[in-house]
Amino acid sequence: MEGTAMSDRSRWIALYVLCVGMLMIVLDMTIVNVALPSIQDDLGFSQSGLAWVVNAYLIAFGGLLLLSGRLGDLIGRKQIFMIGLAVFTFASVLCGLAQTQEMLVGARFLQGIGGALTSAVILGIIVTMFPEPREQAKAIGVYSFVASAGASIGLLLGGVLTEAINWHWIFFVNIPIGIGTAFAATRLVQSDEGLGLAKGADVIGAILVTSSLMLGVYTIVVNAAEQGWGAPETLGLGAVSLALMAAFVARQARTPNPLVPLRIFRSRTTVGANLAQMLMISGMFGMFFLGALYMERVLGYGPLEIGLAFLPVALAIGILSVGFAERLIMRFGPKNTLLPGLFLIATGLALFSRVPVDATYLTDMFPSMLLFGIGAGLSFPSLMTLAMSAATQEDSGLASGLVNTTMQVGGALGLAVLATLSATRTENLIADGEATAQALTDGYRLAFMIGIGLVAAGLAIAITLLPSGAPSEEQTEEPAQLPEGEPEPAYSEAA
Repeated sequence: MEGTAMSDRSRWIALYVLCVGMLMIVLDMTIVNVALPSIQDDLGFSQSGLAWVVNAYLIAFGGLLLLSGRLGDLIGRKQIFMIGLAVFTFASVLCGLAQTQEMLVGARFLQGIGGALTSAVILGIIVTMFPEPREQAKAIGVYSFVASAGASIGLLLGGVLTEAINWHWIFFVNIPIGIGTAFAATRLVQSDEGLGLAKGADVIGAILVTSSLMLGVYTIVVNAAEQGWGAPETLGLGAVSLALMAAFVARQARTPNPLVPLRIFRSRTTVGANLAQMLMISGMFGMFFLGALYMERVLGYGPLEIGLAFLPVALAIGILSVGFAERLIMRFGPKNTLLPGLFLIATGLALFSRVPVDATYLTDMFPSMLLFGIGAGLSFPSLMTLAMSAATQEDSGLASGLVNTTMQVGGALGLAVLATLSATRTENLIADGEATAQALTDGYRLAFMIGIGLVAAGLAIAITLLPSGAPSEEQTEEPAQLPEGEPEPAYSEAA
């Protein structure tokens, strides 16, 4: 009994270690945004050049997540996690030391590679570490809090570090966290051998999927944002990205050892959960990023004030996802927990789409923040439970990478669409003689309303594709060993 209790305790400590690693990655996505004006002043970036401080990270991160998740299955998830930590921490040192634009952008690209390797396998490690449904739901709730609330915590921490010291420290802060996480993970996270590269050493497939995703993210965050969705270059690059993905899918269907077994997409639950998550994230990013711009440009908030404004979101997500999500999922099922969550997110966006030029935080924004946090606290654990419910131990890294890929691509796509439409609306209003503050506000409000539509579409997909009921033992336990030579049913149609 003593040995079992100790083993149980070690698993939960290992979970917290993994979540610290994930928090470091998630923080880095938003902590940089608050410091961008300081970076621009210090290194002399142009406005278009400054975007590459964010874009270089997003392109590497979003492009490598799926491949990183599969490499975890083949080589070993712990090994990929440790390699990613080392790359991310080393890149953070380079970012903090950067004195030129080229060095910072290059280090951010390297940081994106490390972030992809680290984060892509964490959810896969968690579901294999906690096979029992109730424990798994609780563990995913902790992970979901980190993955979703980290964005708002990053805004607060970025404001504190930038104002109190300087922008270099938003990167230096990763160094002790990365080293401490690596040391603890070495001792606490159990090693896994992996299937071996022979099971999926498809080099051509790896090149195709990575090129497709990197080019797709580049097209979304750079070309669409700068030149518009209808620009010939945007359409051309988008078509090339889709063609590369089509070639990758065709190759996976024919090759005997596919990098990404297409059976993963036979599950309606897996497909539905990832599509719903992508649409939800697309709508949510309007609140985080354009909401922060509204507070800065219209209301005159400073970095620290913006971070504090989003603090209720992080607190609500934490209370719901860690304290209540597991019990709600086990009692009502992940789908029935998800649907009210998506509805509350849409309602929060609806309230935020009515903000005036002279908004007061407590009356005009706080109710939206609270609804948004509660909705996200219910939605993220439910979606991740559903997305991972059909994964076997052999494919859990791939399923984890897919969850993170749809999250990042959804965020990039949503931000590009909402930012472009918001900017166009503002420019047209200014051209018609509207005051700048009012034009900016109307542009942001349009983006929030479109965000409502995206979340509503995610809600419709969840209603249509996702199964009802509580998670069953069969969804999460390891599959029984089959006689040698028989194919393993990695994904169940019933799921």
